[in-house]
Amino acid sequence: MDRRELLRLILMSSAAATVMPTKAFGNVLKYNSMSKLDFGPDFKWGVATASYQIEGAHSIDGKGASIWDTFTHEKGKIKNGHNGDVSCDFYHNYLEDIAILKSLNMKVFRFSASWSRVLPNGTGTVNQKGIDFYHKIIDACLENGIEPWMTIYHWDLPQALQDKGGWVNRDVIQWFSEYAELLTKNFGSKVKNWMVLNEPMSFTALGYLIGYHAPGKRGFKNFLPAVHHTAYCQAEGARIIRKNVPDAQIGTTFSCSHVEPWKDEKRDGKAMERWDVLLNRLFIEPALGMGYPVESLPVLKGIKKYVQKGDMEKLKFDFDFIGVQNYTREVIKKNGLIPFIKGMEVSPKDRDAKEITEMNWEVYPEGIYKIIKQFAAYKGVNKIYITENGAAFPDVVANNAVKDFQRVDYYQRYLEQVLRAKNEGINIAGYFSWTLLDNFEWSEGFKPRFGLVHVDFETQKRTIKESGLWFREFLK
Repeated sequence: MDRRELLRLILMSSAAATVMPTKAFGNVLKYNSMSKLDFGPDFKWGVATASYQIEGAHSIDGKGASIWDTFTHEKGKIKNGHNGDVSCDFYHNYLEDIAILKSLNMKVFRFSASWSRVLPNGTGTVNQKGIDFYHKIIDACLENGIEPWMTIYHWDLPQALQDKGGWVNRDVIQWFSEYAELLTKNFGSKVKNWMVLNEPMSFTALGYLIGYHAPGKRGFKNFLPAVHHTAYCQAEGARIIRKNVPDAQIGTTFSCSHVEPWKDEKRDGKAMERWDVLLNRLFIEPALGMGYPVESLPVLKGIKKYVQKGDMEKLKFDFDFIGVQNYTREVIKKNGLIPFIKGMEVSPKDRDAKEITEMNWEVYPEGIYKIIKQFAAYKGVNKIYITENGAAFPDVVANNAVKDFQRVDYYQRYLEQVLRAKNEGINIAGYFSWTLLDNFEWSEGFKPRFGLVHVDFETQKRTIKESGLWFREFLK
């Protein structure tokens, strides 16, 4: 019996929840009186992951190259020269990782499919081994009382499609539709919760405006068409899910941050408003039938060039839920040297932030409350899930343990703010931690560790951190 088969038997046993030993917490569990019960019996708890960040197996079993496979092998693009070729090797370790997930008493596993694993060339020939892999993940979840939540696109566009222009090419609407059809027809009988896109603002701005992420393109000539085609696919993908999985719950996710002026509203307010458009409004408002917020950000007038007859109506979809993904807040001051937004972020250090993560993000729990309130105020947003929230801190393994009490404190304080919004009547239906495993953190490489589980990337050994053990007890 090999290791993977042994893990499968462990997963299927009633003892799976005790795979990892429980540890003492000292005084951490007494931090506050908040309880799982406060969120209600139907509130969903889970973790979120992304295919390229955890899977590894970048070129085996028929998988084609993605833009991240290409980008990470270009000199100077990723800190310390890291890449996701192996990462957590979830492709081979998924049974162990799902066993750990179950042991943490989580009930939802949010994961994304790798487009180039199932369609190596982006369109056309299907890679059955890729389809089979996601069936294995889904089946392992279902056998153990864990709901599989699938994200159709989490940033890893097939390189073959980028060679044709990627999200800048209007043909991406047809390419994406073919991909969405494939996933929903193959997995729709077992997956009932779907998210179309992960953080469209992030992958369009970072990948097609400033070039910090794959595919490394720059300028508004790339960004504006990418925005429009992405907004179109956001709704079109949802329509395909609705057609092929009529009983599905359908959502899409947005990165969003509460935005504040640096000194005062009069001086910095206009710049703050433009940043709010970029960070929070650009994709939700077209989906709600409000069009692009051009009046608040005039540079968006250039998007009209890429809008064809009937497009604006096609941007709309009545989503069952919206995924809010929040980590920090942004403080903006006026700066005329950046003409299209006329403002810049004030760094956490310069504004004397009391606590900063390894991503140089301020720990600001009230920010998640404020951004939930902002999104819930939209007519048409009927249900919200927190589909990502978490923090990267320096983690040290000592005596086979990771005492990440700073992360435990982070989660408790952010959850208090989620509960605050829920108690005010906002329909918040679940919370998913980012993330289960330490993984490849895009252009930052492997240094920032967000996981509830520490991964030794040399040996692939998993160690549940104190934060993971806190969730186990909290959700028990």
